[in-house]
Amino acid sequence: MNVLVIPEDFRKDQYILKPIIKAMFGYLGKPKARIDICNPPLLGGVGEALKWSRIEEILEIYPTVDVFLLCIDRDGNPSRHQKLRTLEQKAAQLLSKPSIMIAENAWQELEVWTLAGHELPKDWSWKAIRADPDPKEMYFLPFAEQQGFDRTMTNLAYKRLSEQAASRYKKVRQRCPEDIAQMEDRINTWLTAQ
Repeated sequence: MNVLVIPEDFRKDQYILKPIIKAMFGYLGKPKARIDICNPPLLGGVGEALKWSRIEEILEIYPTVDVFLLCIDRDGNPSRHQKLRTLEQKAAQLLSKPSIMIAENAWQELEVWTLAGHELPKDWSWKAIRADPDPKEMYFLPFAEQQGFDRTMTNLAYKRLSEQAASRYKKVRQRCPEDIAQMEDRINTWLTAQ
């Protein structure tokens, strides 16, 4: 099974998405699924990731993919989910069965998925982290520094902390029901239908 994860910007997002999505497929009984990060093209931001022309381009570049996963930040925008559903509907018209595109927005940023797999400082509220539209700056980067990664080691921090979170995937899905668990359920529904 070939899975292509489409981030809004792969330069940092790849370090979060690859291990967590790999862990998700393992949890779903597909540990040998091949998980790749879309590169090229570099979308470079959520605005580009929400353009049908860019998504259509990706779907055409990668014809052997079974599951396309578009994963972007919500950034406090409650209407983002509807835009993602519209992209899914357009993709369904273009893709040959049984291929599928599932789009999900992290609640609020992808960095929260990494934080979900860790023991966090006792004075941090998980509810506050999930509600903050900018948790990367408020929580992820300070947490990375607490774990010994200074600001010059950002890519390494993303990679190592996300791999650790992925090793505790059950905790990630439990803490992130609106995004991770929902995406997992939708993938599982598709897998069951195959």
